Amino acid sequence: MSDVHSAARRLAEEVLLPAALEVDRADSVPPGHVVALATAGLYGAAAPTAFGGLGLDATAMARLVETLASGCLATTFVWLQHHGLVRSLSDPATSAALRDRWLGPLVAGRTRAGIALTGLWPGTALLRARPEGTGWIVEGRAPWVSGWGLVDVLQVAARGPDGTVVWLIVDAVAGPSLTARRVRLVAADASRTVDLEFGGLAVPADRHIATRPYDQEGWTAGPALRLNGSLALGVAARCIAVMGAGGPGAGPLDEELALCRSRLDGAGADEMAAARAAASELAWRAAGALVVDRGSRAVRSDDHAQRLAREALFLLVFGTRPSIRAGLLERLTRR
Repeated sequence: MSDVHSAARRLAEEVLLPAALEVDRADSVPPGHVVALATAGLYGAAAPTAFGGLGLDATAMARLVETLASGCLATTFVWLQHHGLVRSLSDPATSAALRDRWLGPLVAGRTRAGIALTGLWPGTALLRARPEGTGWIVEGRAPWVSGWGLVDVLQVAARGPDGTVVWLIVDAVAGPSLTARRVRLVAADASRTVDLEFGGLAVPADRHIATRPYDQEGWTAGPALRLNGSLALGVAARCIAVMGAGGPGAGPLDEELALCRSRLDGAGADEMAAARAAASELAWRAAGALVVDRGSRAVRSDDHAQRLAREALFLLVFGTRPSIRAGLLERLTRR
């Protein structure tokens, strides 16, 4: 897998980072970034080699996310969510017909996917699916869906009847039964994040992935929690690298970065929240240190320090859970 990570490092340093300030101000991740990721085979990173993917394990996938996020958070943010559907279709329990239809184009990056996982959220169901005929009708709201206009389909998790979650593939196309409202972000705005309103959207039976019992652990301890931590590590790593390039280096922050990475890799379900909080706090402190290190240059709109500081702010709240939030508040308010 060293070739994969070498290619990712080149992509981060030679393609993503040089354009990061421009993308930060842009309305959308540029098509060239999508092509570069697909050409490197990275849309199939999470798929088994038997299905044409790279077959990266969890640790290797986390390193890949960190490397790409150090180049451009917005691009990595959209690309990362593609792998939710790739993983679902790679599951042996998924029907062969569904896998044969979708997985090849997804792995190649010819078809790109996003996620709308509102049905996994605890509490009152914001997004619901009910059977009608052989298919499903989806109603409700899905906040914070990224990649609108950049992805072709969404993997949707909606709360179903009798305490279930229904997993579906939905075209990412607005229409009478699916409307999108753009949400503007202070960082990674080029990810094109929207709030979606499902007004009785009909989804045919051949877009149904699975119906499973609702389990809150899918929200509180799912694999995405680990990978989202790597976004924070990528931002922290770039802050440390910029400081190191301009002077004596970041010193102890290098050691903290390695410790946070190791802690995330080894975290069990009960330890992941604390490990995630530590990673996000490190990104926040590293960005603050970079701003101080850069001095007045840091508040210029053409300086990476201000971009990275806003990205660290974004990662204090993105993908959080009550336990992560509590851990962050404890870290940030202790004396």
